[in-house]
Amino acid sequence: MKRIDPRRVALGLAAPLLAIVVAFVVTSLILLIAGDPVGAVWAQLIKVPLPRQIVAIINAATVYYLSAIAVAVGFRMNLFNIGVDGQYRVAAFAAAVFAGQAWLPGPLNIAVSLLVAMAAGGLWAGIAGILKVTRGVSEVISTIMLNAIATFLVSFLLSKAALRVEGSNAVNTRPIPESSRVPGISVDGIIATPNLIYGFIVLAVVVGLAYWFVLGKTRFGFDLRTTGRSETAAVASGVKVKRMVLTSMVISGAAAGLVGMPLLFGQDYTYGDTFQSGLGFAGIAIALLGRNNAIGIVFAALLWAYLDAQGNGLQINAGVSDRLVLVIQGVIVLSVVIAYELVRRAGVRMEQRRVASQLAAARTPSPETEGAPA
Repeated sequence: MKRIDPRRVALGLAAPLLAIVVAFVVTSLILLIAGDPVGAVWAQLIKVPLPRQIVAIINAATVYYLSAIAVAVGFRMNLFNIGVDGQYRVAAFAAAVFAGQAWLPGPLNIAVSLLVAMAAGGLWAGIAGILKVTRGVSEVISTIMLNAIATFLVSFLLSKAALRVEGSNAVNTRPIPESSRVPGISVDGIIATPNLIYGFIVLAVVVGLAYWFVLGKTRFGFDLRTTGRSETAAVASGVKVKRMVLTSMVISGAAAGLVGMPLLFGQDYTYGDTFQSGLGFAGIAIALLGRNNAIGIVFAALLWAYLDAQGNGLQINAGVSDRLVLVIQGVIVLSVVIAYELVRRAGVRMEQRRVASQLAAARTPSPETEGAPA
């Protein structure tokens, strides 16, 4: 068994604690400058959620987690896939259109629809990957542009292929049949609420395990991480960098294709102009907050969803805009990035001092050897 290093444990705990303190102080200063009630705001944000809010937090965290994993795949490769928002829109629309046709029986229709979503997301992300490896186009620029293209493309296709809801201005795809809907999970016996947790929380767990295993336990994951850290080292070890870049973008896009599936199969059952947006950009912040770690992203997604849920009552209970939550979330992300960098540098300095002291001790002759004959 590996011996626990107290110094490493202390550094690991110092980073999140420092981030929490910094976020609290900075947010409180912002509230004071704006003339808002600091105590009332924090009282609203830290109070225990209601049972229905707990379910809402878990459901939102499920979707956020899938989005953050899609972003994290690119981050581990040192690729900034900013296009998750467009990729999951294209994928959700494609899956909704396919599932709504009911060409296959229930469970099989769900399974194939997931494959359709992954293929659509992967192909859309692959455009940015091809541009990078063939023309050297930055994936940041190409994926941002592809987000805009995806938005207008899906809107155009929706107007051609969707059904207009009677008595409403909403435009949706054909509803998914009852047999192809994923039932929710009841927690009424635990927290006394009729609200259901998305059945596709299982999908998020599977994706998280796959992310952990593939990137941490396989040769492909090792090559991906090596390429992300040093292309020179990757080339020296025989990795085909361009192929790895393209493959990573496609995998990231395929994971992004699953982001909208809990909403599609567990809540909305159609894709329309009211389908939830902005999930891809939230995933970027959550991946950073979770340090691209499969477990860390779980806590980051829950924190993000918790702040969303608690922020709804800020205007009523504290008299401030619920948009304050966006400020707090941004401050938290910046605090985490800064805190981890400070702790990392502190750890490097401590390690350097430790190695220097050991070398000095090794060079100092012992009393027994000082008097020994040459």
